[in-house]
Amino acid sequence: MSQLLAARQAERIGRDELALRFEVSASTASRIIARAGLPRLHELDPVTGIRIRASRTTQLRYEHDNPGDLIHVDVKKLGRIPDGGGWRIDGPTVIDHDRRRDRARKLGFDFVHVAVDDHSRLAFAQILPDEKGTTCAAFLTAAAAFLAQHGVAIRGVMTDNAKNYVISHAFQDTLKLLGARHVRTRPHCPWQNGKAERFNRTLQENWAYRHPFLTNQARHDALAPWLEHYNYARAHTACGGQPPISRVSPTS
Repeated sequence: MSQLLAARQAERIGRDELALRFEVSASTASRIIARAGLPRLHELDPVTGIRIRASRTTQLRYEHDNPGDLIHVDVKKLGRIPDGGGWRIDGPTVIDHDRRRDRARKLGFDFVHVAVDDHSRLAFAQILPDEKGTTCAAFLTAAAAFLAQHGVAIRGVMTDNAKNYVISHAFQDTLKLLGARHVRTRPHCPWQNGKAERFNRTLQENWAYRHPFLTNQARHDALAPWLEHYNYARAHTACGGQPPISRVSPTS
């Protein structure tokens, strides 16, 4: 199906979402993609779509039995967008590299804090001004409140070994308040927090870099609707082609 392949190449979306859109089975979508020789999504650069070498991943694959058993937490840093959209609108050759770097330095960054439930893949994210320990603690509190609305209590939190998680009194106190254990990745092995890393990539591909935004606020405003789609409508391979909410029962 040429339309399915065109959507895959243009939008870089997964087999389950393609299957729903074009009313075929997920296995049929996979066969069409494989026969066309298209690369897997994790082999593509999230911005350009150019094929790149696959990133390192852990060989240990696992999934916890219940929602809330383990929440993967991470921060993704994104350069703020200048009014007018900057080089993504004007093209990379309009301003030279040094001027673009200076502009990025002046604009600063948005810090996208993410939390992904290991079992269901239900996700929560906020754009915050920094990644200090107090900010991370406040985010974890907000993530816990979001999950509690779906009947999920956090029992474990996985992070990397950044100081804002490990030595922050505010973050550790929040963990104690939630009654959650702190699970840390091995030093220099951020890919062990794989579900957060994969969600970050999906976040970039389908929200942050889905299309050029004219302002930074426009990108901010697009986050909540995208999260709603991700959690309640978007087909997820790990959920058998259903959205993450399908794996959260009212009695979790």
